[in-house]
Amino acid sequence: MLKVGLTGGISSGKSVIGEMFAALGAYVIQSDIVAHQLLQPGEAVYDTVVAQFGTGILNPDRSVNRARLAELAFGQPSRIQELNKIVHPAVIERENRWMDDLTKKDPRAIAIVEAALILEAGSHKRFDRLIVVTCRPEQRIERWASKMKVDLESARREVTRRMAAQLPDEEKSKAADYVIDNSGSLDLTRQKVDQVYEKLRQAERSTHPNSRFAPVDPNA
Repeated sequence: MLKVGLTGGISSGKSVIGEMFAALGAYVIQSDIVAHQLLQPGEAVYDTVVAQFGTGILNPDRSVNRARLAELAFGQPSRIQELNKIVHPAVIERENRWMDDLTKKDPRAIAIVEAALILEAGSHKRFDRLIVVTCRPEQRIERWASKMKVDLESARREVTRRMAAQLPDEEKSKAADYVIDNSGSLDLTRQKVDQVYEKLRQAERSTHPNSRFAPVDPNA
């Protein structure tokens, strides 16, 4: 199985690109969804986060208000580090378990973990390949404003605050095996995804000559 990390800065379009890879046949898991699951009542991560950040981050039904938690955590560098130390190890453990289970199910799979902080968390070494998604800075703001339904100035402040906890695109790109610039149209991005996916298939074939992706000999 080929293990692939898919990362990029806030609002770069990682999830959209992850969906494109999934449509091509890759298995994709989103760290954000895993973290959301771990922050549900009854989970150990939930208990630790509430103990550290207080019941003020909870909704009336005792679920975590993620916007309130993010506002509290991103307001101070030490607090976001504290949150990451609680959440990241548990997320990585669950992702690794997912990849282990997938290996048993489909040994020739291409497994993609989509996560914003792969490099920042130092977890990139567990992957065979790393894909970094980039876009123009102003696009991040526009996309965040559209997603969160806020004005551009509010989006700019939030994107700037969150980007402070992430490596810049230039640093991420240096560590990447493949860089997908998501600044253009969806069709153009899809073409780039197709190209990278073919390279991933080739990498998987080179690792496993008997892969399900191996070309069929018409004369066999």
